[in-house]
Order: sequence, then C-alpha cells, then structure tokens
Amino acid sequence: MLRTIFVLAFSKTCMMDNAFILTLCGLHSLALAVFHVLFWRIFQWKKQLALLNTANRAIMQILNLRLIYTFLFVAFLCFFYQKALLETDLGHALLIGCSLFWVGRTVEQFIFLRIHHWMVHLLTAVFALGAVLFAWPVVF
Repeated sequence: MLRTIFVLAFSKTCMMDNAFILTLCGLHSLALAVFHVLFWRIFQWKKQLALLNTANRAIMQILNLRLIYTFLFVAFLCFFYQKALLETDLGHALLIGCSLFWVGRTVEQFIFLRIHHWMVHLLTAVFALGAVLFAWPVVF
C-alpha cells in the first residue's frame, strides 16, 4: 500500500524519467572520480603518505587509482549504455550493485570516520544520494 502511494506520488509523470536518472548517476560517478583525482592535493598525500611504509603508501595510491577508473567506467556506462542498464537483467544487477556499493560506503562513513564536521556530513549525503540514484531505475 505504502509503496503504491509512493510510486503514484513520484511516478515518471511527476518526476524525471529513468534515462535522466542514469545521467545523474553518471554525473555522480564523474564527480566522485574528479574528487578522488584531487586526493593528492586535498589530503597532502605527498607529505602524509611519506609517513607510511612503502607497501601501505603504494596500496593507498593504487586503491585510489582503481576507484577513479571504476567511477569513470560506471559514468561511461551510465552515459552510453542507458538502454542496456534499464532493460536487461545484467543492467539491473549492475545498478543494484552500484547502489549497494554506496549503501556500504555510507555505513562505513559512520564506522570509520566519526568526525563531526560539515564536510564529512556533506560527503555522507553524497554517498547516500548515490545509493538512491542507482537503485531508482530498478525499483521504480
């Protein structure tokens, strides 16, 4: 009953269509890729990572580079493969997987980054937004 009311209240006639939602997903992923590219500057990684041993320093940078690649790839799929994402089981699985990625990232924010700062709260909202955006075309 509640789901029916929600769907009627926020149907495609009232809200954006799913192709537009996928474009927003792509922009979300692209923005996170750019944010991660800036990690070296924002977090002064040249200075801060020098304090770590070689393995940990390498792992941090490699993981960040792989995240950048992943975000760019997801953005590419959201921009250029909208029909496949919206109409196939594999596309739905990918979207739900991305949504779960952002759900997990949101939860991890509360576990590992317990800092009361507006920027941390903003990032938490961005992560939660990703969870909603990527799930939206599959659920509605």
